[in-house]
Amino acid sequence: MTQRPIYLDCNATTPVDPRVVDAMVPFFTEHFGNPASVTHAYGWAAEAAVKQARSTLAAAIQATPEEIVFTSGATEANNLALKGVAEAYFAKGRHLITVQTEHSAILDPCRYLESLGFEVTYLPVQADGLINLAALENAFREDTVLVSVMAANNEIGVLQPLSEIGAHCRRRNVLFHTDAAQALGKIPLDVAAMQIDLMSMTAHKVYGPKGIGALYVRRRQPRVKLAPQLHGGGHERGMRSGTLYPPQIVGFAKAVELALAELPQEAPRQIALRNRLWEQLQPLPDLYLNGHATQRLPGNLNISVAGVDGQALLLGLRSTVALSSGSACSSTTLAPSHVLTALGRSEELAYASLRFGLGRFTTEAEIDRVAEAAIATIQSLRRAASGVKG
Repeated sequence: MTQRPIYLDCNATTPVDPRVVDAMVPFFTEHFGNPASVTHAYGWAAEAAVKQARSTLAAAIQATPEEIVFTSGATEANNLALKGVAEAYFAKGRHLITVQTEHSAILDPCRYLESLGFEVTYLPVQADGLINLAALENAFREDTVLVSVMAANNEIGVLQPLSEIGAHCRRRNVLFHTDAAQALGKIPLDVAAMQIDLMSMTAHKVYGPKGIGALYVRRRQPRVKLAPQLHGGGHERGMRSGTLYPPQIVGFAKAVELALAELPQEAPRQIALRNRLWEQLQPLPDLYLNGHATQRLPGNLNISVAGVDGQALLLGLRSTVALSSGSACSSTTLAPSHVLTALGRSEELAYASLRFGLGRFTTEAEIDRVAEAAIATIQSLRRAASGVKG
């Protein structure tokens, strides 16, 4: 049997942890009731499981259970946050602020809102991927209603200063939303301390099932208003209609519970593996680290390689390691990464980039094999590009 490549694309998705699967299985066949069916035991059991999951997710970010709105994933949560706020606060203002390096699930809704007459300021980032807080402060207007800045970048793993951003927004009486799809379960998150008003989350980046996410919506100081984007049934306090899916919700909560319990050991382990990979690649000249060296997700390493064709590089590595050059959501496009070009990388370097996404099941031996394969492939491609036979 052919050996499968080493999986280092955990920023795209993660395998469902077997312990999560075990928690989900009874809700497919035994506890299959509709949580909204409150007249019999089947519905009560499902409702109780959803209630417990809601409490688990709320505790993970220091929120209250009533502030958790279940969605189909982070993309829907982002759309609900941006469009829901824009519509609900239409009379107050029509200006939003976001960042050039955001995921398309933020940038595309922003462009849609622009087509409706809203104005959006897209903040640049510094060479390390961090925003300039002074630039944020200067971007506020009297009619600004929302700032949306992702907690951790999906390509370069950079962690934005959420507490500082939250403080700026609160002083200006502007709502603060963060896309925490990549951050949940990997770094500590506290919506109270960070003064976050809305937070998008998903399960499949943290060893949970695909197709389930949530939006945190602050209820007090301030109480956030949202215009629903799905109508019919009035589920989730009227913010997101649709029958809840207990197996996914239970799996989501279990995945987050496990991630937080193991975070004190897992974060430093992944940082050590990430640093090991970067150090082993150092003999290669003309490698560029994309994003801040330390203020990044524990398991993320994004590099650009000068002097090679990016597509040839991925093809040369695919039998050894499964990874990507950027966002999985934009992997079918031919344009260079908008995140890397925002850092100031040339199109050539943006094309010739690798995103290593390390995870819970990554081992030292795998890191060593990947480093060896990457060095050999890059050296071979560079020789071919220069016309040197090797």
